[in-house]
Amino acid sequence: MTLEHRVVLITGPRRIGAEVARRAAARGADVALSYHQSQREAEAVAAAIRAAGRRAECIQADLADGHACRALIGETVARLGRLDVLVNMASLYVPTPFDALDEAAWDRGLAVDVKAAFLCSHAAVPHMRRAGGGRIINVADWLPASGRVRYKGFLPYYVAKSGVIALTEALALELASDDILVNAVAPGPILAPPGTEEEEVRAVEQATPLGRWGGEAEIAKAVLFLIDTDFVTGEVVRVDGGRHLR
Repeated sequence: MTLEHRVVLITGPRRIGAEVARRAAARGADVALSYHQSQREAEAVAAAIRAAGRRAECIQADLADGHACRALIGETVARLGRLDVLVNMASLYVPTPFDALDEAAWDRGLAVDVKAAFLCSHAAVPHMRRAGGGRIINVADWLPASGRVRYKGFLPYYVAKSGVIALTEALALELASDDILVNAVAPGPILAPPGTEEEEVRAVEQATPLGRWGGEAEIAKAVLFLIDTDFVTGEVVRVDGGRHLR
């Protein structure tokens, strides 16, 4: 699929999502960005895209709310006229000790990472069918993609990202006859979370065969590949510098 005059919706416009948005626009796409609380970041990305000559819209949505997921798709199409590519990037990555977990934290984690990806995809499919096909790209994680539970304190996140992988495969089978390709990107050490100690940054570098953090551009490249391809579906692409090998 070429991106010229297509519409791409990205949930989660911070850091990696911002890079994906800028690169999609550079290839000729109009872009919708959904945000929950990061309005300033979303508007900055949108302004850069508009300055480069493409359309961009920012839409506030709490994707833990099913109604908001469906409304987001409708609003995107209402403002930009169509929807060709959905990139489900919104995620909760909050360390919580096991004994501090409660039902609310569990429900919200799975709602944002898995339920929202399904509901946004489900609402997007009719629009993609009308356009003759489309792309759905989910964001998983290198750990569940490698079958490894390595870090304590991220139980809902790990379970949710495992669900994203299963969702990707099942949706790919369901939607193949509509020429809607569904894939996932599974990031590894891309960007150190804010507040990461220098010692931990170095430890991750040493544990990664390529010896460095990847940077947000590497995820954007993978997303664009999965948009470009016409014959890859149901795949989970690890972008982790070989981290899964150790």
